[in-house]
Amino acid sequence: MRISRHRTPWLAAAVISASLTGVALAQDAAPDTETDTDTGTAPALKVELNSASPLDGACRLTFMATNGTGVDVDKLVLETVLLTTDGVVDRLTLFDLQALPANRPRVRQFDVSGLDCGSLGQVLINGIQTCDGEGLDPATCTDELDLSTRADIEVLG
Repeated sequence: MRISRHRTPWLAAAVISASLTGVALAQDAAPDTETDTDTGTAPALKVELNSASPLDGACRLTFMATNGTGVDVDKLVLETVLLTTDGVVDRLTLFDLQALPANRPRVRQFDVSGLDCGSLGQVLINGIQTCDGEGLDPATCTDELDLSTRADIEVLG
């Protein structure tokens, strides 16, 4: 078979293009080493503000907590600051999330009397007052705390 000189550059370009496409596909299929070699540095104690519901004279804050530390937490108490939509501190309070077994989600509700849910703009986790559990380093509760929200209220920490 004879290849004319006019088609050789096109054929060479097609072969190079196919080779590069194969390399790109192989790279896309390769595992993300940052994710796959993660050794637990990602936050593992997740606390999510799931909802804020008005009650008669109160606001019910519902939290979903998931303990991914691998160690049971016997007691977790969060020092919490509730701020208005204007950024003014409404109150400082403690939320006792109680026991959080390892790798099991738990829902905790707190009825905050005298609080209008519509005026709540932010929930600040100011610190950890209590973090107890057998074999649990108390710093874990601070270092691995991952805060999120599903409500229209910002959660900070």
